[in-house]
Amino acid sequence: MLKIFKDSDKVLRVKATPVAIPLSIEDETLALAMFQHIKESQDPELSKKYGLRAGVGLAAPQVGVSKQIIIIHIPQGDKTNYTYVLANPVITSSSVRRTYLRGGEACLSVDENHPGPVYRYHKIKVSAYDILSKSQIEINAFGYEAIVLQHEIDHLNGILFYDRIDPENRRKYPDAIVI
Repeated sequence: MLKIFKDSDKVLRVKATPVAIPLSIEDETLALAMFQHIKESQDPELSKKYGLRAGVGLAAPQVGVSKQIIIIHIPQGDKTNYTYVLANPVITSSSVRRTYLRGGEACLSVDENHPGPVYRYHKIKVSAYDILSKSQIEINAFGYEAIVLQHEIDHLNGILFYDRIDPENRRKYPDAIVI
C-alpha cells in the first residue's frame, strides 16, 4: 500500500512537475500503483485489512511524488465506472455555472473536517495523456465527475479543497447546482 501524505506535508503545497511522454517505467509503475490503491480502498475487505480510507481519486503529490499524475475511479454500479489514469491533465474549458457537493468535499490527505461548500465548475473539458490507453485524450465531464477531476487537478497545483471554501461564494453563485 502507498503512504498517503497529509496536508501538513510540503509536497502538497507545491506545483507538480509535468511528466515526460511517453512515460518512464517509473512513472507508469507509480500511476498503476496509485490506481491499485484507489481500487483497493473501495473494497470493504481490503480497506479494513490494510486500514485504508475509501477514495475516488488520488494525485501523485498525495503519495509524496511531485509529478502531474492523477487517478479517478468512480464506481457507477456493477458494470460502469468513470476511470482515468492521467498524466499532465489540463482543464481547457469550463462552464460559467457552478456546482458543489451538499455535504462538502473530503480528501485522503485531510483528516480534519472542513465544513462548507466548495464551488467548482459544473462542466469541464480536460486534455490529458491517458496512461491506460497510451494516448492523448479529451474528457468532457459534468457534475460529480467534474468535481472529482477538479479536486485532483488542484492537488497538482498545490491547492487543497478547503482553500476554496469561502462564505461569499453563496452570494457569487446563487444558481449553483447542488449534488
